[in-house]
Amino acid sequence: MNDTGKLLAQLLYRDLGKLVQQMEGFPPALLWTVAPGVANSAGNLALHLEGNLREYIGRQMGKLDYQRDRAREFSAKDVPREELVTCLRDLRIKIPTVVEGMDVARLSETFPDQPLGVPMTNLQFLVHLHGHLNYHLGQIDYLRRILVGAGGGAIDYVRLREE
Repeated sequence: MNDTGKLLAQLLYRDLGKLVQQMEGFPPALLWTVAPGVANSAGNLALHLEGNLREYIGRQMGKLDYQRDRAREFSAKDVPREELVTCLRDLRIKIPTVVEGMDVARLSETFPDQPLGVPMTNLQFLVHLHGHLNYHLGQIDYLRRILVGAGGGAIDYVRLREE
């Protein structure tokens, strides 16, 4: 059994669930709003995370069919919240499944691309991708709180433990 892959898969599943909850907690009218001093909307950050994970884990590690459009991740402004949530729920199933299926030898292989400019093992890059997910998840959370006001509406992360 590959405990490392299983652990990373569990973390990705958990945190992609948090991303889904964040999107569900955003009023649709504010999903594409940019706050003063902030470069991206929550919707664009969610599209970016989806594109990033589908490209690097889904396509490159899992050989899943995907064609990334990185420019669209930051330019789209009209994706309905329900459609975005549906895509993220699908991502929450597919991405952890790819990671959990990677054995120790596969995790030790060099990732085929060098997006950070240096060679990395699949494991090193997966840890980076998990950190990247959480970096933007935190941005989305604070953006929601700023835009919604009055505490930003609580997100019930306890519900994730029940799923």
